[in-house]
Amino acid sequence: MWAAVGWAIVKAVAWIAVSYLVNQALAKKSNTNNPDAVNAKDWNFPQIDEGTPQCVFFGDCWTEDWQVLAYGNYRTSEIKKG
Repeated sequence: MWAAVGWAIVKAVAWIAVSYLVNQALAKKSNTNNPDAVNAKDWNFPQIDEGTPQCVFFGDCWTEDWQVLAYGNYRTSEIKKG
């Protein structure tokens, strides 16, 4: 009985190996060059001066200010009035 279980495991591992090799052989090869990673020097964001008062928003709001310090809570559903 244990021999049958052993052969079943060997067959399963062989199928996994063959499947991996076939997928690697048939996979589309990328012809693009690998671009350099972006670093902090590539960005040119305007920065506020130290001590400048900043607005804090709760909820959705439109502002005329040019500086956005953070943006979060990427919603996937609209806000419902409670």
